[in-house]
Amino acid sequence: MRKYTSALAVLGLGLATAGLGTAVPAAASPVAEPHAGFIAKSSAPSAGPDASRAFFQAVLKSVAEKRAGNPSATAAVTVVYDASRAPSFSTQIARSTQIWNSSVTNVRLQAGSASTADFSYREGNDSRGSYASTDGHGNGYIFLDYRQNQQYNSTRVTAHETGHVLGLPDHYTGPCSELMSGGGPGTSCTNAYPNSAERSRVNQLWANGLAAAMDKALEKSAR
Repeated sequence: MRKYTSALAVLGLGLATAGLGTAVPAAASPVAEPHAGFIAKSSAPSAGPDASRAFFQAVLKSVAEKRAGNPSATAAVTVVYDASRAPSFSTQIARSTQIWNSSVTNVRLQAGSASTADFSYREGNDSRGSYASTDGHGNGYIFLDYRQNQQYNSTRVTAHETGHVLGLPDHYTGPCSELMSGGGPGTSCTNAYPNSAERSRVNQLWANGLAAAMDKALEKSAR
């Protein structure tokens, strides 16, 4: 039995800010290992601090470049996703988006087309289960496995993987009340909401981290 796998080095995202130009298209082809998912594998390396830092720094760089030309823009960042390749999970994706948008204030998820999306959702069969994948430079996708979404609460799986796109790592030993514990609490866990610590962490990442990256980009552009 596996847990939903996902590592920060495996999350997809190319980022656009609200009203600040065109989003960076998501990668068209799958990204190779490493990856992690809803369920931990004993043979799979967990995302260490270096992988997490590299992923989020790539996110910051992408957003900072977009915001550098418009320093008066709102602090909230809009991340556009494409769900056209996961039609079977349209309800769960919409619900996950609603959950995250009602839980955090400094980043907002918005549906878009494949040509403008920052990341995409995909569906199919995979022995690894559901996971989020990226090359660490803002390109990627979330894969939703059919079988695993029948075993576990599908909205929880989707919201969990989306949490990786927003910068959260896995914590499989956490309780059911912790969204990023993934499949750790077992199939009876149906909670699809991030807890207060997870909400706070995402808001911190997308506020303080983006502010620092934006300052650096503005300083560079002023030279």
